[in-house]
Amino acid sequence: MTLRIFDTATRSQREFVPVRPGHASIYLCGATPQSQPHIGHVRSGVAFDILRRWLLASGLDVAFVRNVTDIDDKILTKAAEHDRPWWEWVSTHERAFTWAYDQLNVLPPSVEPRATGHVTQMVTYMQRLIERGFAYEAAGSVYFDVAA
Repeated sequence: MTLRIFDTATRSQREFVPVRPGHASIYLCGATPQSQPHIGHVRSGVAFDILRRWLLASGLDVAFVRNVTDIDDKILTKAAEHDRPWWEWVSTHERAFTWAYDQLNVLPPSVEPRATGHVTQMVTYMQRLIERGFAYEAAGSVYFDVAA
């Protein structure tokens, strides 16, 4: 059976063809562990798990990367409201997300990077986007320039 995916660039369905024959790579922007997970938080993980299993059953070697956004304004605010260090807050809620994925029988990712491990690269990348006119800074945040 052929896998057809929706291509947002062309706004049409097309047949999935691996860039590297026999291999597929999937990236999912995973949890921001700011609170206890609910089904809305883990829905994307379940959906991508179904896709991953389909690709595996089709004989492809699948690399699945699901990041953890382990630092953001909401995390800092929630931790401060509860008088706890942000990293402790994240650790507690990240374990809850892992437990929820396990209970739903979602396969663990091949790699699970954390945002805090890549802050320097993110800043460099944002600076390049701004320099090239693809993003702009406003009120302390960086936004993609949709007109670019």
